[in-house]
Amino acid sequence: MQQSRLFQIVYYLLEKGQATAPELAEMFEVSVRTIYRDLDALSGAGIPVYAEAGRNGGIRLMHDFVLDKAVLSQEEKQEILTALQSINVTRNISESPTLQKLSAMFRMGSENWLLVDFSRWGNEESDKEKFERLKSAVIHRRAVKIDYAGSGGEVRSRIVHPYKLVYKSKAWYLYGFCTVRQEMRTFKLNRILEAEILREEFQRRDLPDVPEASDGEYPEITLRFPGEMAYRVYDEFDKTRVQKQENGDLVVCVKMPEDAWLTGFLLSFGTQVDILSPAHLREKVAKQAKLIYEKNKT
Repeated sequence: MQQSRLFQIVYYLLEKGQATAPELAEMFEVSVRTIYRDLDALSGAGIPVYAEAGRNGGIRLMHDFVLDKAVLSQEEKQEILTALQSINVTRNISESPTLQKLSAMFRMGSENWLLVDFSRWGNEESDKEKFERLKSAVIHRRAVKIDYAGSGGEVRSRIVHPYKLVYKSKAWYLYGFCTVRQEMRTFKLNRILEAEILREEFQRRDLPDVPEASDGEYPEITLRFPGEMAYRVYDEFDKTRVQKQENGDLVVCVKMPEDAWLTGFLLSFGTQVDILSPAHLREKVAKQAKLIYEKNKT
């Protein structure tokens, strides 16, 4: 138990920078005297921990201290190397000096078994440059000017204070404060046509984190597909939402937001989907299909 507490004290100091003995005692539910004994044990083990007296004093680790590689198990080392090697969003991370240094320090390699690339087909460099630019803006807290294609078809310029990049349901999003709407908004990266980092720096507001979509807020939609569409159905919907009928048809019951994207999504199935409910959604999609036909008929 003491060894576990000692590591937790070190991790806490690495993260927070400093702490007081009463603070640590309350956190680990021990006495202040026990905390000081733990500090003596850490010091005796070679961990450069020290205490400063005074108004701004506290328990600290020496500046530039890092945990020795021996603290990590073989499995943890492999996980770190694999994580670095697997993510290939903006550049070939397998050639990263960070990965090379850690591999040398851990005295182990990491098999190149996975490649993750979120850029679109035929547009790798453009997507990666945009991602890198937005990532830099998030890290350095710099405002960005974006040209954004909204769901209504209009392209508008906005000034955004970027908070984080989010990967959700097969797509990247930028979550940030929109200075035009004066509220937190989520922007799909593929719809950001241009992104320019501005000189303006911003202070992060005390605002809620990325909102999780609640199924309870969306209407239930029931769809029927022929069995030969299984490859597409299971690609788009979780298997728990799919019921296989005796004749081989697949019926999907799912809650989804009704917007322009949903209409286009359903149209992408062509004649291979029956919208069983709600009735107004069936009418909406049929109307849109008719407009497409009228526009493209010869």
